[in-house]
Amino acid sequence: MTNIDEIDANIYRINTGVTPPGLGGFSFNQYLIVDDAPLLFHTGPRRLFPDISKAIARVLPLEKLRYIGLSHFEGDECGSLNEFLAAAPNAVPVCGQIAAMTSIGDVADRAPHALGDGESLPLGKHNVQWLDTPHLPHAWECGFVMETVTSTLLCGDLFTQPGAETPAITEADILGPSEAFRKALDYFAHSKNSRALLEKLAVLKPRTLACMHGSAWRGDGAGLLRALADRIGAD
Repeated sequence: MTNIDEIDANIYRINTGVTPPGLGGFSFNQYLIVDDAPLLFHTGPRRLFPDISKAIARVLPLEKLRYIGLSHFEGDECGSLNEFLAAAPNAVPVCGQIAAMTSIGDVADRAPHALGDGESLPLGKHNVQWLDTPHLPHAWECGFVMETVTSTLLCGDLFTQPGAETPAITEADILGPSEAFRKALDYFAHSKNSRALLEKLAVLKPRTLACMHGSAWRGDGAGLLRALADRIGAD
């Protein structure tokens, strides 16, 4: 079942729980920012497009989407990118310059809007800023998006939590569950720049962390990002 819940003003978490072999419960999230130029961050795997698109349509007609964003090139990030582009004729992919060069410029049916590090993209009442985070947690082209009005960090695979059924947003501990998951199946590249990149995110003082797997989280985002840096640095 795919659910959609508003986690902040006109920012929606779209969530699908699955039970992959060997992992137990897991979930895929996408985030929709409804505005003059609506943005969907992550598409989910291609096989989930029918369910995800139906959930989005409960809030916004698909053809009104303007931007389809992604953190890095991976099936759950952009597996149904072209399906969404077909459903939204005025939409374009949004990604970092490295992703545009290495992957999206080739595989997408429409040319991407590539953002440089720190570059902003106004959506109307909302504004998003692209942040390069190479190899954090993985992939050279990796980057995240900060919605500056609500201080919501769309933080991709950071703080990945297990479970097929998780609250849309929580103020409870997510570092413990995400670190337990990482210990069992480490998905971090462990770049020498990880701490510096996490600090780059922390100084933005996000109030909401929009995680791709598990619950979104509300609280002292800077403190949680620095706590993650300490855990990684202790490995």
